Amino acid sequence: MSKNKTQTRIVRKKKRKVRKLSFILVPLVILFVAVGIYMGYLYVTTGNVLSDSYEDDGRDKSDLRDGVVDPDFDNVTVLIMGVDTSDVRGGAESARTDTLMLATLNKEDKSVKLLSIPRDTYTYIPEVGYEDKINHAHHYGGTKGTIDTVENLLDIPVDYYVKLNFEAFIDVVDTLDGIEVDVPYEFKEQDSKDKAGAIHLMPGKQELDGEEALALARTRKLDNDIERGKRQQEIMQAIANKAMSFNTIFKVDSLVKSIGDNMTTNMTFSEMQSFVSYLTAGDNLNIETLTLSGFDSAPGSTYYWYLDETALADTQRELRTHLDLPITNEEPSSTWETNTAEPDNSYQQEDEINSYQGSEYNQDEYEEPEYNQYESEEPEYDPYESPEQGNQW
Repeated sequence: MSKNKTQTRIVRKKKRKVRKLSFILVPLVILFVAVGIYMGYLYVTTGNVLSDSYEDDGRDKSDLRDGVVDPDFDNVTVLIMGVDTSDVRGGAESARTDTLMLATLNKEDKSVKLLSIPRDTYTYIPEVGYEDKINHAHHYGGTKGTIDTVENLLDIPVDYYVKLNFEAFIDVVDTLDGIEVDVPYEFKEQDSKDKAGAIHLMPGKQELDGEEALALARTRKLDNDIERGKRQQEIMQAIANKAMSFNTIFKVDSLVKSIGDNMTTNMTFSEMQSFVSYLTAGDNLNIETLTLSGFDSAPGSTYYWYLDETALADTQRELRTHLDLPITNEEPSSTWETNTAEPDNSYQQEDEINSYQGSEYNQDEYEEPEYNQYESEEPEYDPYESPEQGNQW
C-alpha cells in the first residue's frame, strides 16, 4: 500500500513539472509565433509600401563612378531632399528644396558623415548654365537637376536619393509621439499650412510634435542657414534615436506607411535592406555632422550664402576619404567668378519672402529688411560683405 502511494506522489510531481513547464513555455511559444507573424507582416507591408516609393531616375550609376555600386559591399552616398509640395507652394513640379543633406556611408566602419548644404548656397546649376541658389535647382530640373548640382558642387558621386515632403516629416514625428530636442531661443513661426505665428516655442529641452519640430527645422530668424542646418541634423538624429528604440517596434507599420506615402527614392527595397546593418550597429554607429562654411550677403536684392572655397575643398577631401575615393588636387575656383549668365529672378524673391516667410512682396521695391523675431524676414546684412567689395572670410 505504501509502495502505491509513493508511486502516486512521483506521478503527481511529474504532472506538476509538466504543468509548470507548459505554463512557462506555451506563452513564450505563442509570443514567438506572434512576433514571427508580425515581423513577416511588417516585411511584406514594408516591401509593398517602399516599393511603391521607387522612382527610376534614369541612371545606372553616377557619372562620377567608374562602375555600379552595391550597398552590401561598397561605400555609398545618399542625397536627402526635403521639399514642400503643398498646393500653397504650387505642387511638386515647382517645389524647391528646403532641406538638402548628403550622407556618405562607410561600410567597414559603419560610420556616416552627414553634410548639411545651406539652401541659399550660391553655386553653379548645370541645368540652366549659370549660378543661383542651390535650392532653385529642383525648380529648374527636378530630382536630376538637384543631383547634378550637388555633384558639381562637391565633386562627390550621388548614388541614391531620398525625397520627402513635409507631410512625411510631420507624420513620422507624430507617430513617434514626439521627439526631444533643445530649442535654442524663443521664436514664432508659421505652420505647414502657412498660418503666420501658429507655432510659438520657448527655449530649452522639450518634447516637440510634428508641426513644432518642422517649425524648428525651418526657422532661421535669429541666426542663419548654417545654424538651421545644424538644427536639422540634430532633429534627424533625435528621430533616428527614437525610431530605433524598443518602444517603437510596434509602430513600425505606421512609420513605414507615413514615409512611403510621402517619399520617392531610386533605392529598391532590397537595396534599402542593405542599410539595416548601419541601424543595427546601435551605439557603435558613428554619425558625424558637417556644414559648408561661408558668409551670408545680399549684393543686390537677394540673400545668398557664399561658400569659403578653401573650406569647401577640405570638405570634399574629407568626404572622398570617407568613401575611399581618390583625392583630386585641383585648386578651388571662386564661386562667383565662373558665372556665365544672369540668374532668373522671376520667382526667387517670392521664394524668399512669400513662400517661406509669409510677408508682402513687391519685386520692384524689395529691399533687405531689418530683423524682427516675430516677423518672418531676412536678417539685416552688411553691404561691405558683398563679394564685389573683395571681402575675404
